[in-house]
Amino acid sequence: MTRASLAGDELIATRYVAAAPALVWTAFTTPEYLAAFWGGDHATIRPGSVAVDLRVGGTFQLETVGADGCSYPLRFRYEVVDPPRLLAFSAPDSGILTEVRLEPTGAGTTVVVHQRRLPPALRTEQARTGLSGILDRLATVVASATTDSPRRES
Repeated sequence: MTRASLAGDELIATRYVAAAPALVWTAFTTPEYLAAFWGGDHATIRPGSVAVDLRVGGTFQLETVGADGCSYPLRFRYEVVDPPRLLAFSAPDSGILTEVRLEPTGAGTTVVVHQRRLPPALRTEQARTGLSGILDRLATVVASATTDSPRRES
């Protein structure tokens, strides 16, 4: 289960994932895995909308579809790419900076997501539970990963 806390303009979530850091890194950096987990339980990712240019200065983008049926395009710029340990990206539209740290822990990985500079509209319980849901979905997706493509479980 994910532990997440919101303090001021920062949101930090931590989750143990039963997979090696290399697989968790792959999940955070490839379109099919991102599409499988990014929306958590509160949104889906529009098929084919995920694009990744994995390099400092590169971007990744995707389109989420909320429970209300509305689409929300998201675009991020990579600030740090240090496989399989550290990934940082910024959201040009909001100014949010997100750092994803992957720490080997036993046979798995501790994932720490630290978001900074959250605008007031995103300093909410919904944001906290949304990020928790994303990391919980990540854990499910990588735990069931095989040589087949990742799939979103219902």
